[in-house]
Amino acid sequence: MGRGKVELKRIENKINRQVTFAKRRNGLLKKAYELSVLCDAEVGLIIFSSSGKLYEFCSSSSMSKTIERYQRCSYEAYKMNQSSSDRQQQSMYQEYLELKARVEMLQKSQRYFLGEDLGQLGTKDLEQLECQLDTSLKQIRSTKTRYQLDQLSDLQQKERTLLEVNKSLNSKLEQYNAALHSSWQSGEHSIPNRFQPPQIGQFFEPLQCNDTLQIGYNYVASDNSAASTQGANGILPGWMHSL
Repeated sequence: MGRGKVELKRIENKINRQVTFAKRRNGLLKKAYELSVLCDAEVGLIIFSSSGKLYEFCSSSSMSKTIERYQRCSYEAYKMNQSSSDRQQQSMYQEYLELKARVEMLQKSQRYFLGEDLGQLGTKDLEQLECQLDTSLKQIRSTKTRYQLDQLSDLQQKERTLLEVNKSLNSKLEQYNAALHSSWQSGEHSIPNRFQPPQIGQFFEPLQCNDTLQIGYNYVASDNSAASTQGANGILPGWMHSL
């Protein structure tokens, strides 16, 4: 059964910590020696204990030469990285200057197109600006005309569609009127009630009058006198008196 994973942390017991340091130090020095012999590598190992005691191993004749070599290589790598970083920063700064100049030029052109700051332009520059504006206006008008033609084409297509629909509805209406006329001529009464003419007798009734009703002054006279008076002037005496 294999050993479990040991958690790496500081050993609190001082005696155990010193024993572990001695064992691991000897093993590390042994591995450094084996690495230098087997791989023909220049190895320099420096160890300081917790009490400040120095332990070292160097495969070369002097630790100072190994450290000097390390510093030289480290400085060259740092110098190379620094040079690369400087070149990158310089390139980025140059790109920033170019973009800044381009933005300023575009802003100046925009002011010229708006008719601002024209006093510093000469005749040739003004003529060039005028040509640019004329070209822009032509392109704008061309685009506007094309857009209007497209709208007109769409409206004409809609008009044709509506005319076809109107024609179809007129045809259906003519067929319906023809069928209605044919039904009336054939005497058929299968037409809906809303198309039948109303009957006068259904709405009007004869007025019942009372023959004995008398209007005006009630004059009682004999038949002979009334007839003679009416015959004379054509007016009943009762009517005259009431007027």
